Order: sequence, then structure tokens, then C-alpha cells
Amino acid sequence: MSHFFFDKKATIVDQAIEGIIRTSPHQNLARLKTDNSLRIVVRQDWDKSKVAIISGGGSGHEPMHVGFVGQGMLTAAVCGDIFASPGVEAILTAIITVTGEAGCLLVVKNYTGDRLNFGLAAEKARALGYRVEMLLVKDDISLPDNPQPRGLAGTILAHKIAGYHAEQGAALEDIVKNTQQLLNNVATIGVALSACHLPDSDESEGIAKGKSELGMGIHGEHGVATLDTQNSREIAKQLTEKLLSHIGEEDNLLLMVNNLGGLSVLELTLATQEILQTPLADRISFIQGPGTLVSALDMKGLSLTVLPLNDQLLSALNAPVSVTGWLPISAYQSMQWQAAETLPDVELAKPSDNDSVANIIKSACQALIDNEDALNKLDSQVGDGDTGSTLATGAHYVLTALQDKKLPLNEPEALLQWLGEKITTPMGGSGGVLLSLLFSAAAASYSESKNLGDSLLAGLQKMKDYGGAEQGDRTMIDALQPAFEALASGKAWAEVSKAATAGAESTKEMEQAKAGRSSYLNAESLKGHMDPGACAVSKVFEQITL
Repeated sequence: MSHFFFDKKATIVDQAIEGIIRTSPHQNLARLKTDNSLRIVVRQDWDKSKVAIISGGGSGHEPMHVGFVGQGMLTAAVCGDIFASPGVEAILTAIITVTGEAGCLLVVKNYTGDRLNFGLAAEKARALGYRVEMLLVKDDISLPDNPQPRGLAGTILAHKIAGYHAEQGAALEDIVKNTQQLLNNVATIGVALSACHLPDSDESEGIAKGKSELGMGIHGEHGVATLDTQNSREIAKQLTEKLLSHIGEEDNLLLMVNNLGGLSVLELTLATQEILQTPLADRISFIQGPGTLVSALDMKGLSLTVLPLNDQLLSALNAPVSVTGWLPISAYQSMQWQAAETLPDVELAKPSDNDSVANIIKSACQALIDNEDALNKLDSQVGDGDTGSTLATGAHYVLTALQDKKLPLNEPEALLQWLGEKITTPMGGSGGVLLSLLFSAAAASYSESKNLGDSLLAGLQKMKDYGGAEQGDRTMIDALQPAFEALASGKAWAEVSKAATAGAESTKEMEQAKAGRSSYLNAESLKGHMDPGACAVSKVFEQITL
């Protein structure tokens, strides 16, 4: 099975580029109309009197590179196939299309293919009379002694600084100087729990269960070290220790938290919080992200980039841009709390005695407790197997309150209100909320009707209104509805109990459930099995004797 969402492998990159251009909120992008194999995206509002900033590389790192084309950042991006450098012809075409007398700067990640292709294109452009400079991004610190560190997420900051100064009309040599100063100080390290899936492969390169790889590359290449953990806190500790060792005493840092593509928003924000609990947090003044700036397809991991700031850098990084991929930089802050309003106390009636009512409650609770295993077994055939346990938990709670003489047994309205207020405490989940709705609404109705059957029917209606189920939808309502109707019409208890049992039995023949987990099952799975909630209701009514 493919883990990659696509139509034809040959058109993946072209379709993605068109999708980005057509959906850009700034409506400022275009693809150069040239040979179909040359993928070059430019900003349509470019002024050739300014220095052009060009970057590019393999696709699969979105929003890099096209996501950073626009006012204040790149003039053009040159896109290769997935994880493959664009060719010399494409890069040269981009240079001569957007470069005027002011010249152009190529911002290139330090990979062999990119270095060679962009380098040769630069030489060819110079031979044609264009002023071209090239800077290599080497922000990967995972291997301190590596003579050719890789270019990672720090590339985006280089785009921003170069683009800012170009937008201000700075000379090429000044843009090179300012961008190189940034590149001398930026540092990135990443970690991943799994590699990425390529469009022509069913599986990704495996990382052993329970392990992670430190310094994994953005093309799926293995990391420089395997960590014997996938624990977020331990990984944050190891990442930040590497960064702190590299930056020494530098503070007033910008921290970029970058999703490599496969982390959920929940995981990414959790990881960020873990990082902000390490000693690195004491050095951070500003933060970018968490978010996706440089991805590696769907690699399940993240990278951290740090950059010492000064006033000039901060102004440049905060300058407005018209691109789709940039994330704003914000001041790092401590956790913020605000006092919440206290929920009002619900005044419940004082306990009172009534032996008949006590016996009814005891019988009802005991029925649920005695049938816990049977109801769980029944639920396992059509649900998640916990109906018996959930109802038994609530029954134990009510039974304990009865034994401790906490119930207003002599006041029907007060007893219904007590059940409505208290039953969600032990049961939790949707079952407890539904019963709370039933009893609370029944209590409100009883104050006017003084009829228990009518009141329970009113409560049942609220349960149906909020729960979304009706009689015939294969739920406990199929037993409650006929039983409450019989009770409201003044029928003898034997008839009330018989109505509940008949309603529960009817669910065996229902081929579709319209609520609860059973609603995901087909008719064949449901037929012949009684709904566990309806069964529980029938057992309660059978156990009660009047």
C-alpha cells in the first residue's frame, strides 16, 4: 500500500507547484513559461533594479522553496524532482530572467548536487556578464567535525535576511556580507522517529521500535546517532544539550521549532513545551513556530534552529513579507494563567428516608452490578465492551450513597435532581452525561406534573434531543420509551417491566444502529444481538418489584 497521496509520479512536483501558485493569498507568483522540465517560480512584482535573491533545490521540503518567494524574501525558486537538485539549465534560466544590473545572490544548501549545479550555473551566468554571488548554508551541527555540514532549516533565515536587504535596495556586496554573518552564527539539529515515504516506495527506512535518530537528514538519510528512546522529554534534553554545547555563552537567541513533516500539531506543541523546560529556554528571547518551514515529506521528526540576535537582525526578521511559508517571530514568554470563575454550588435537598424508594434504588443498582459481566460480553459483540462496567460503576456509587443515607428518598423531585447532578461523577463519558440529562430534565418536569412517568418521558426527550437517537435506533431508548409510556399511562408495574423487556428484545432484529459505536457496524454484525444499553434497562425493570 502506498503511503503517498498522488496521481502520477511524473506530475507530482508540477501539480504541487501549480497548487501553490493558484492558492497563494498574495496572488504574486508565476511559473516561468519555458521547457516543461524547468520548474522556476518567480514573484510577478519584481523590480530588476534591486538585487535578485534566488534559491532552490529538491522538492519534498515544502513550503521551502516556493513558499518563500515574494516581497521581502526570494525573487525566484528553482525546483528539482523530489530530493533531487534542479539542473544547471533551470538555474541559469532563473538567473538571467530575474537579474538586472544590481546582480543576484544564490542561497544554496550545502549538498553536493545543489553545490555543483548552482555553482556551474553561476559560472555560466558570470560568463554572460551577470553579477552573481553564491552562499552555502551549512547550519547542521549534528557532526561537529564534518568538513561539509548540511544546509537545514537555517536556510529560511538566510532567505529572510537576504530578501530584507534586497528589498531595502542594498548593494550585492552588502547583502552577501549581512547574510554570511547570519550563516556564521546559525545552528540546527534535528531528530526523527521515522524516515519519510517516497512516492515509489511502500515503506520508509525503518527506525527500530522505541528508538529515534539524532541528526537525521532532510532527505531521509540516517542520523548520526541512534537514541534509545522516543520519550519527548529525553529527546528534548539531548537536542538542547547539543545546541548549548555548540553556541557556548551566546544568549538573546531566536529559537525556530520546525516540523519535518510528520508530527501532528499535538506532538509538535508538546515537543516545544519540553524544549522550553530545558536550560536552553533561559537563553531564548524570541521564538519562531512551532510549525512547518522545511519538511522532509512526512518524516516524523523536528529540527531546532538557534540564532543569536541583535537589533539589526531582529528588525530584518520582523519586517513584513508577502510569502506563504514564513511564520512570524514572537517574543518568548512564560506560562500565562488567568483566574477562572468558580462554578456555582448546586443546592441539593437534605437526605430523607423512604423504605419503598430505598428498596427500588437498591434493586436497580443490584441488577446493574449483577449483570456487569454479561453486559460487557454483549457489548463486546457490538461495541467496545465496557457498557456493563460503566453502568456498574454508577450503580456502586448510588448504592454507597444510599447506604450512607445521603439520598433525599422522600422527595421524588429532589431525588431526580440528585441523580442528575451526581451520576456523571463516577460514570463519565457519554453514558453518564445522557443519564444526567434524563434525570435533570425529569426533575425540572416533576415540579409541574407531579407525575413520575410524565417526568421521565420529559427527561427522555432531552436525552434524545442531545444524544441524537430516537426509538428504533437500537439504543437503550428502545427499552426506556415503552416502559416510561406504560408508567405514565398508569399501568401496573408488571406491564411496565414487560414493555421494557419487549423493547430490549426488539433491538435484536434491528439491522442498523444510528448512535453509539454500534452505528459503525453492518447489519450482519448486529443481527441477533440485543443492544447492551436496552438490555441493561430491561434487567433493571425486571429486578424491581412493587
